[in-house]
Amino acid sequence: MKPIFNFDKRFLFLRAGAGLALVCLLFASCVSTKIEKTNPTGLEVQRAAPIVSVTGGDIRGIMSADGEVEIYAGVPFAAPPVGELRWKEPQPVVPWDGVLEADHFAPMAMQVEMPPFFLALFDAYTNSKPDRSYGGPMSEDCLYLNVWAPAGGLKSADSLKAARPLPVLVYIHGGSLMWGQSWHEKTDGENLAKKGIIVVTVAYRTGVFGYFADEALAKESPNGTTGNYGLLDQIKALEWIHDNIAAFGGDPDNITIAGESAGSSSVNAICASPLAKGLFRRAIGESSAVIQERPPHTFRTMEDALKMGSDIKKEFNAADVEALRKIPANKLVQTKYANSAMTVDGYALPQSPYEIYKAGRNNEEALLNGFNSREGFSFTFFTVVTKSNIVSLLRPTFRDKTDAFFAKYAPKNNKAAKQLYRDVFSAVCFSYPHECWTKTVAAQGRPVYEYYFTKENKEFGANHSGEIVYAYRNVPKTKNYRARDYELEEVMSSCWLNFVKTGNPNGNDTMGRPLPRWQDSKDSGGLLMEFGETCGMVQDPYRYIYEYLE
Repeated sequence: MKPIFNFDKRFLFLRAGAGLALVCLLFASCVSTKIEKTNPTGLEVQRAAPIVSVTGGDIRGIMSADGEVEIYAGVPFAAPPVGELRWKEPQPVVPWDGVLEADHFAPMAMQVEMPPFFLALFDAYTNSKPDRSYGGPMSEDCLYLNVWAPAGGLKSADSLKAARPLPVLVYIHGGSLMWGQSWHEKTDGENLAKKGIIVVTVAYRTGVFGYFADEALAKESPNGTTGNYGLLDQIKALEWIHDNIAAFGGDPDNITIAGESAGSSSVNAICASPLAKGLFRRAIGESSAVIQERPPHTFRTMEDALKMGSDIKKEFNAADVEALRKIPANKLVQTKYANSAMTVDGYALPQSPYEIYKAGRNNEEALLNGFNSREGFSFTFFTVVTKSNIVSLLRPTFRDKTDAFFAKYAPKNNKAAKQLYRDVFSAVCFSYPHECWTKTVAAQGRPVYEYYFTKENKEFGANHSGEIVYAYRNVPKTKNYRARDYELEEVMSSCWLNFVKTGNPNGNDTMGRPLPRWQDSKDSGGLLMEFGETCGMVQDPYRYIYEYLE
């Protein structure tokens, strides 16, 4: 299947014009406005959390405003990937003396900064002023994570013996592997931590710093790897969490990894990586996957990765990698090439995820995954689609099945043509990858729960990333949301919590009320759990498209 949309080419086109605003909007769930904060709560004064000993030394966090959650922000999980460590596998943490004050978030990874006109557009689009949106500097020194843990004295050995260790949720941010940060308001872990789990959000190298590939780098690597530095950062963070989470009261044998968009693609790749075996148990994937033989985005061949690496050297007149390493990060980040895809590097991924899953060597014991009803809306906003041109637009996707598809689903007018194009885009780039992920894992006899998010509101609604605030219990308290939004937040986040705790989203919500029955895919007959104005098992709305893609 040839994808209808080339994400790398799209990036090059949109950087040249006003379309950049849309790309920024698509990743707004991962990119914050520039509101400087001195600590995660935004308070002028806050109590210190207990000192915890971790790899590298002692750290001291802060308490949430209500004293119910201990927050440890900006905790290093690897050495700064700067200087000679640029484009190397993440190295062990550099030890420090004394107590590290983990009371503020670390810089986000280097990325193209969003222009002022986008910030104005985003504010107009959301029509609200979030009270927990953090801004801050960027840096190549970005390998830090954040921990939210329920308060309660679980740090002492006696307490750990008396109390059952807590399940752990590790969240990997999205942003096309080029943008984003580990500390956005929509995935803030405080509210979930109050419900009995530990939440960890991790950073990783993005763009040219995270996914640049070069043969010389592979030769100098003891593991022969290049092109997957951001993915290796995520796995390094998982190693740190597995080794240290008990110090926060967490259970190293009950870790669930989660991510949205490119973060979900990363989760899918981590599930396929032999390096991550034993570091987690379950996976949550939202709106992206790379399990297909030819993924529609976020994945590329090594040949393509090396070609782009060569083009970048020419772009900066660098004779070799050493010359490229000497270029300042703030200049290198301006490359015109989109390093927005993982690859088969022979180390993190010895084969493609497709091949690894086909052989049954994937790591997740259970899977929760799904997509939104308007995934393709923003991505196709500027595409001119009419009744006359839609056949030519979709022929590269359907190929020899094109005529058969349009004989059955020909649009009656231009409006219907645009909607059909959006549906096919959503199916190819988002829902069908989840269909493949679900079917593959279910065929292995592992539990799979697939969802379909449809809730509209006056902000992101059911567009790409719209489900995040509901699942992670951070629906803003603004006029843009109604009572039903907060009811859905309780239902959806409770399902996520139950899955993190037990591997099954079913049971009761946090108030003890029964949740809608979510059928495992082996029993559902292909039905999905809809989260919207109502909740229940429904048909996949894009299933009619899948037979023409296979």
